[in-house]
Amino acid sequence: MLVELKEDSLKQLVEEEQNVIVQYAASWCGNCRLMKPKFKKLSNEVENFKFVLVDAEKFPESRKMATVDNLPTFATFKDGKFVNQVQTNKFDPLKSLVDEVTSN
Repeated sequence: MLVELKEDSLKQLVEEEQNVIVQYAASWCGNCRLMKPKFKKLSNEVENFKFVLVDAEKFPESRKMATVDNLPTFATFKDGKFVNQVQTNKFDPLKSLVDEVTSN
């Protein structure tokens, strides 16, 4: 399931949901727009994980939950805790990150 954050509330969502995968993006970021459909496709294929789109510029508190110094950044959270992240515009590293967190 894919949701787009409408307010700076990722911390609350991560605490409520057991498994969360985040795409940090920005409206001006071309690579973010290229990765969004791939992220959405994964959200339909992976069960028991909430996929979340976060505008890294609009939501600074949500951005602080990972080390976001390049976009797009993808981060995983499990049981309210940060697990891992990858900064990429390629599908394979994103898929590896998702596989890593979903196989545990």
